[in-house]
Amino acid sequence: MSTTFQLDTSTSRANPTPKPRKRLTVPKIRDHKKDGQTKEPLVMLTAYTARQAQLLDAHCDILLVGDSLGQVIYGLDSTLPVTLDMMIAHGAAVVRGSYHSVVVVDLPFGAYEGSKEQAFETASRVMAETGCAAVKLEGGQAMAETIDFLTNRGIPVMGHVGLTPQAVNVLGGYAARGRSQQEHDKIIADGEAVQNAGAFSVVAEGVIEPIAISLTKSLEIPVIGIGASAQCDGQVLVTEDMLGMFERVPRFVKKYEDIAGIIEKTVAQYAEEVRARTFPTEDQTYQPKA
Repeated sequence: MSTTFQLDTSTSRANPTPKPRKRLTVPKIRDHKKDGQTKEPLVMLTAYTARQAQLLDAHCDILLVGDSLGQVIYGLDSTLPVTLDMMIAHGAAVVRGSYHSVVVVDLPFGAYEGSKEQAFETASRVMAETGCAAVKLEGGQAMAETIDFLTNRGIPVMGHVGLTPQAVNVLGGYAARGRSQQEHDKIIADGEAVQNAGAFSVVAEGVIEPIAISLTKSLEIPVIGIGASAQCDGQVLVTEDMLGMFERVPRFVKKYEDIAGIIEKTVAQYAEEVRARTFPTEDQTYQPKA
């Protein structure tokens, strides 16, 4: 584990106490791939809260504060309504709860596409107010100039190509990308563009597996797959999806547990005990001192 937990008796909450373990850095993530090869794939998951970060931190190389929090936390229909203030609040919480992983924060829709100057203003605020190590933005060739502008001003950038959820209205939905030769060529070109612009890694989402493999082999930076291929340099999933918090998930998600079922069963037991007046017992109440 990267943290231990000290009980705060005033609140009964477990607060993280860092162990003497250095946090990974962006160059370490970039150098994970050498001579076009990655021996051990990078592990990346989404995190939105301090407690979630505490639990994931020891097992991950990267924690992504994704704009997927719009759907997962706020019940929104898409990532488009997510605000910069939302991303900063959750990003700061994840940084506070982690001591090992590189924390990357998504730039929300509308906060960086207008100009490279707008992107710098947004990204610099995110990094200053959260303490994160890098930002992630969607888009390939169209965002290359912006990525170059940011990286040359001290802001590490993770790219995102293939299925880009912020462009769902242009794409016409969340279908896999790369089924046509035109899409195939665009995904490869987008990956090369973000690499050449200075991105330290790139997420390839929802792309046909042969294209994901080709992209991984063609780039010198790590390619992190989601709905792509096990041959990518790493993998990322939305944590709530892989834990089984939702009934419906994308095809590429493997549910490792049924946390929703566990929660429902536990709450049902609690409700039954409350209604039967069997909770709280003497163990959970304060009695007069003798």
